[in-house]
Amino acid sequence: MTTEKILHPDTASLKRAAAVIRSGGLVAFPTETVYGLGGNALDAEAAVKIYRAKGRPSDNPLIIHLADARDAEKYCVTNEMFYRLADAFCPGPLTVILPKKDCIPYTVTGGLDTVAVRIPSHPIANALIRLAGVPIAAPSANLSGKPSPTRFSHIEHDLDGRVDVLIDGGECDFGVESTIVKPTDDGKGLHLLRPGGITIEMLLTVTDTVIPDKCLTEKLPEGTRPLAPGMMYRHYAPDAPLVLLEGSDEAFLSFVSEKLKAGEDCGVLCYDEDLAVLGEHRTISLGPKDERNTQAHRLFECLRAFPKVERIYSRMPSREGIGLAVFNRLIKAAGYCVIKL
Repeated sequence: MTTEKILHPDTASLKRAAAVIRSGGLVAFPTETVYGLGGNALDAEAAVKIYRAKGRPSDNPLIIHLADARDAEKYCVTNEMFYRLADAFCPGPLTVILPKKDCIPYTVTGGLDTVAVRIPSHPIANALIRLAGVPIAAPSANLSGKPSPTRFSHIEHDLDGRVDVLIDGGECDFGVESTIVKPTDDGKGLHLLRPGGITIEMLLTVTDTVIPDKCLTEKLPEGTRPLAPGMMYRHYAPDAPLVLLEGSDEAFLSFVSEKLKAGEDCGVLCYDEDLAVLGEHRTISLGPKDERNTQAHRLFECLRAFPKVERIYSRMPSREGIGLAVFNRLIKAAGYCVIKL
């Protein structure tokens, strides 16, 4: 397949990309979270193409992207909680799971009777949806299981020759995928199924009840049916096995220093403050220890940047604020492999 690359998107080029979406093709495009791989959410075969291009399991649901929250009622059964969330956080990095309507194919929802809905704030994403005139089903625009893409070079590396169009929109703002929530049965609270840029603290300004799903920190049993993207499968993994190290600053620095001095073929994912001790050989920093937004923004770029090594050791991140999203991505990237120091 020959892939068109739109390096300087304008109205004319976005109209071409929108026509590709309408005709059943696939377009990788920027959002404020990560790059997405989009197809027509009303076209069952387009969803199949997305799974095929990514090598993604077909029971892993896709998110449908809309230009306006008020469009959601065309595709799902909305409720008061959805509009409270939309008024507070949309457009933005929030996805809400709602009962689907018949117009959304089961290939989009992974066979579920619910659909995940998001309204992206990125101007290119929003313009593309409006020009397409249909909702766009889009997971992250990476090969399945690999770190999500946050810049054009990432989607070019993963998807050139596999999809119809790639759109360059620069670096993504947040660097981690959207927060995913599902209203509780009584409509008064929220189940948190994936952490992201909309933190628990922010959600608590809309409702008194936010229930974190155990999938945020624990591996779900085999055979569990994923209710939202990213719940079940190993994700975000770099090329080398990743191990999280849980312990004090001193214990972390001592452990990895010994590994490096012994000549182990390893890389280290650390903080800026660690570089004074570890140096910059085979070390990559997420940013300052207390700047969690920076860590989220840099996470996937760091995981993609390691040279070929046999193993990567990583700091255990904070779970406060957006730090929970960083922790969630790293624990899945590591396949839940943690060494307690």
